[in-house]
Amino acid sequence: MAGPASGKVVYEQEGVFIHSSSGKDDQDSLLSGILRVIEKETEVIVDWRPVDESLDSSNILYARKDSSSVVEWAHTPKEKSPRVPEHMNSYEAEWDMVSTVSFKKKSHSNGDATVHTNGESKWSFLFSLTDLKSIKQNKEGMGWSYLVFCLKDDVVLPALHFHHGDSSLLIQSLKKYVVLCESPNDRRILVNCQSISQSFENLLDEPTYGLIQKLKKDPYTATMGGFSKVTNFIFDSLRGSDTSAQQRPPSEMADFISDAIPGLKINQQEEPGFEVITRIDLGKRPEVHRRQPVSIEEWTKNMDSEGRILNADSVKQMIFKGGLCHALRKEVWKFLLGYFSWNSTREERANVQKRKTDEYFRMKLQWKSVSEEQEKRNYRLRDYRSLIEKDVNRTDRTNKFYEGQDNPGLILLHDILMTYCMYDFDLGYVQGMSDLLSPILYVMENEVDAFWCFTLYMDQMHQNFEEQMQGMKTQLIQLSTLLRLLDSEFCSYLESQDSGYLYFCFRWLLIRFKREFSFQDTLRLWEVMWTELPCQNFHLLVCCAILESEKQQIMEKHYGFNEILKHINELSMKINVEDVLCKADAISVQMMNCKELPQAVCEVLGLENSAVTTPDSDNGEDEAAGGISHATSAHPGLSTLLAGSNGAQESTEQEAHTVATD
Repeated sequence: MAGPASGKVVYEQEGVFIHSSSGKDDQDSLLSGILRVIEKETEVIVDWRPVDESLDSSNILYARKDSSSVVEWAHTPKEKSPRVPEHMNSYEAEWDMVSTVSFKKKSHSNGDATVHTNGESKWSFLFSLTDLKSIKQNKEGMGWSYLVFCLKDDVVLPALHFHHGDSSLLIQSLKKYVVLCESPNDRRILVNCQSISQSFENLLDEPTYGLIQKLKKDPYTATMGGFSKVTNFIFDSLRGSDTSAQQRPPSEMADFISDAIPGLKINQQEEPGFEVITRIDLGKRPEVHRRQPVSIEEWTKNMDSEGRILNADSVKQMIFKGGLCHALRKEVWKFLLGYFSWNSTREERANVQKRKTDEYFRMKLQWKSVSEEQEKRNYRLRDYRSLIEKDVNRTDRTNKFYEGQDNPGLILLHDILMTYCMYDFDLGYVQGMSDLLSPILYVMENEVDAFWCFTLYMDQMHQNFEEQMQGMKTQLIQLSTLLRLLDSEFCSYLESQDSGYLYFCFRWLLIRFKREFSFQDTLRLWEVMWTELPCQNFHLLVCCAILESEKQQIMEKHYGFNEILKHINELSMKINVEDVLCKADAISVQMMNCKELPQAVCEVLGLENSAVTTPDSDNGEDEAAGGISHATSAHPGLSTLLAGSNGAQESTEQEAHTVATD
């Protein structure tokens, strides 16, 4: 008898039957089987197979991911059965002739995925709990219960009849791994509430929300997606059609987000948080202006005869105020990212490129020389390659540099990302990283230079993609700190709409606005942020500038949870980068001119602590400490952030300095 899928069996029940028709006289045929829940290293599997010593493994149906991350049902390799007509799609009907009819999923853009049978009355299936959409449970007239598993993409499995006992123990077992909520429309249906954890693919590919995609095995992707884009699907399932029930309690919404990103604490108190910050008068916001992009002539004037930059600070200030003309980007980005030192000569830079070229191709050869047999035994490399190939084929395909089939730009994108897996195998590839590489490769037009500039950008962004998501947690708390200082009224409104944790900014922060601005505007925004002027975390002030621009519409139209999410997502490609940079610059000047800036804000912007003291305070340190006390008590989790921020900032600055002076 074929054994169960490998792993720890946490639930096992015999006497679980499938009722099928023989197809001859419509008499039910009872297929007795064993149902198991199996805990594996990266997922939890539900497995049913018949009790039959002669069971052939070719009967087993298994779920796998094709190139579009859609569940595909197929046989283990053996003789395939002919297709037979599709049956009607309902909980029971599509399986009432399970031995003679195959179930066909609704079609997708990448083709149909089909559940086949082999013509015999012996069936097995298994699926991952990440694919579970809902469970329908019912009682038969004879007293036993049955369950029907409905998977994502409307795949419905055969009803399982529990002749020897009920299904309650199974439900209890599943609840250890997924959150099952009773549907308000039908109490017999349990909805998988963890469908809130969507894949990152959905986050990046869809400008609006409401589409459910598959979770990845990568736990980072799974949890991150849930925080990023809470969809109508799950909330409609929870709320039902009753509009009066559409306002979820803030504490309940906080629990959803907290489950998605452990460690992110959200203030849901009635009293607005950050008492000290809300009392600060920032003063009048100054008017700032931007200049024209730095020209080739300006750049060459700031270089000596050997190629050293004469005044790096002045050059960075010009770039911050106006960006670069496109002809300069290929050269100047290497300085901004630390690939070249500002005081290096042309000869020194040529030597760096030669050394880095050799190093790059040695790493590239590592994955190029892996045989198919080797790769079969290296699941991580295999998974990295699969994910990269999928992402490359949909990254900036409307850009001429990447459009069309067999585009050399796509090949370079693929090769650089694969080589990065050799450079940082622990992180490897995570969805979204192709978005960070694409503009760099477009500008560099050189595989080696693009790779090393990308690695340096990833040094800045690394924590965003780590499994623990520490970078994202920190930034969201920091953004909340800044926004509350700028506009406590708006913060309170967002909190009242279950949106105070600013989850809708997740995509902005994760890939630095890559999907919010046009491709050319993204180039401008990134080079401005790479100057690291005028303060630390300027990108958070960019977030504040965008949110401030949208505040009036959100509040005047009384947008709720879903409307805020939809509105922010639909801003994509509609934001003027120069206006946003102007406003963010003005906010930074306004804050730095403030004499009473709270220490929590100083920590975020990297400003001197002396700015915290107030004119009428006898002891500035006591006042500053009081500010932190109020702020952290109103916003749980901030004390941890502040306690560890100095060391992290110093470490990052030291690393950046080392790279720049290499």
